[in-house]
Amino acid sequence: MEHMSLTEIAAACGGQYFGNASLLSCTVTGVTIDSRKIEEGYLFIPIKGARVDGHDFIPQVMEKGALCTLSEKKLEDVSHPYILVASCTQALKDLAEHYRRSLDIKVVGITGSVGKTSTKEMIASVLSQKYQVLKTEGNFNNEIGLPLTIFRIRKEHHVAVLEMGINHFEEMHRLAKMARPDICVITNIGFCHLENLIDRDGVLKAKTEMFDYARPDAKIILNGDDDKLITITEVNGQTPKFFGLSKGLDAYATDIHSLSLKGTECTLHLGEKSMDARIPIPGKHMVYNALAGALVGQELGLTPEEIKAGIESLVSVSGRNNLISTASLLMIDDCYNANPVSMKASLEVLSTADTRTVAILGDMFELGEKENELHAECGKYAVEKGIDVLICIGTLSKHTAEGGREACAKNTLTKVPHTDIHYFPSKADFFTEAKRILKKGDTVLVKASHGMEFPEIVEYLKKSILV
Repeated sequence: MEHMSLTEIAAACGGQYFGNASLLSCTVTGVTIDSRKIEEGYLFIPIKGARVDGHDFIPQVMEKGALCTLSEKKLEDVSHPYILVASCTQALKDLAEHYRRSLDIKVVGITGSVGKTSTKEMIASVLSQKYQVLKTEGNFNNEIGLPLTIFRIRKEHHVAVLEMGINHFEEMHRLAKMARPDICVITNIGFCHLENLIDRDGVLKAKTEMFDYARPDAKIILNGDDDKLITITEVNGQTPKFFGLSKGLDAYATDIHSLSLKGTECTLHLGEKSMDARIPIPGKHMVYNALAGALVGQELGLTPEEIKAGIESLVSVSGRNNLISTASLLMIDDCYNANPVSMKASLEVLSTADTRTVAILGDMFELGEKENELHAECGKYAVEKGIDVLICIGTLSKHTAEGGREACAKNTLTKVPHTDIHYFPSKADFFTEAKRILKKGDTVLVKASHGMEFPEIVEYLKKSILV
């Protein structure tokens, strides 16, 4: 955070200052909700969680050098300054909104059902060829994480690439109100968070709430191969730009050639300009990400050469199509999260491997009334893509296994005559049989919703010696 005084902070979050008046002109050097990350001159915002109340750590953070703290209750017999607010969570958002308004910086807002993080990484890689870029780290894409990301913006940054994830209506309004994007990117509209958003039309409505708090002249960049997004013809007087694999879009790709797990080669077309590029992370979905990155780069003045360099220098992140080589296996660590669309995309990537292929799939959450059917579809898809071994773990994944077995029985659309299918109620059950099922040299995909905690499987397989 840059140059925000305690007077300004109190006004921005509607709070009442208590403490030495001489400190009101002092500026904070950063903001955190984590008492372990306090540094000299920081503002501490204590958040009440399900198990821990940040207010309990106020004495500790002040001793460590925090300049000030917020608080939802009056603090008795204290000598340090604090700002009394009605809600620390709301104050966090109000303060981030105020800080964003003070910044002379371009903000790229990214949302969608699938591929937000990988698209964010691609756009940041492209833009970093010309600008100093700040990007969302980890899962800091919600109503707590986004403001903390905004507070990390410093004067040296030219562009902020902000991922925004939601699962309820009106949530995007609150995120976009803080971010105020100059460029809005939507990757796709899929089957996710259907418990709250009901259907894909609901997902479209919720995701496009971003437009209501975008800058008045914000540029809109959308997936032109998505049947829902292509219906958007105008946003606040602006005509959207579309990317995809269909010729005639503002950005499209031709001559797509898979390099198996080494990535994809293709030709990217931007209007009258074109470039040959090698995308270093596998999967057709990465071509879409590259096209989105190319359009954003074009909007912000990058040359085709800079865009190409940014695409080709992309580095994978943990849990997101990250390739891990062990003494026994090649793993595709894609276990950060999952929904039916991303699950099928990862299975497609796995199917390009030139070894025996193994998919270890877990439950996908928040799919609503069709959750059983959607799990079964993924099992069928694994068989259709010729995956050699399908391992399903979790309560809902029983339906994934059943779908796979049904596809095997029909023996339709398969590349191989049989997929070996295993079902386990829990990770512990799988661990007892893992070395019997897996073989040295296998290529293994690990994917499930975040709550399944599948990084435990990745760590287990890293240490496994197979024969």
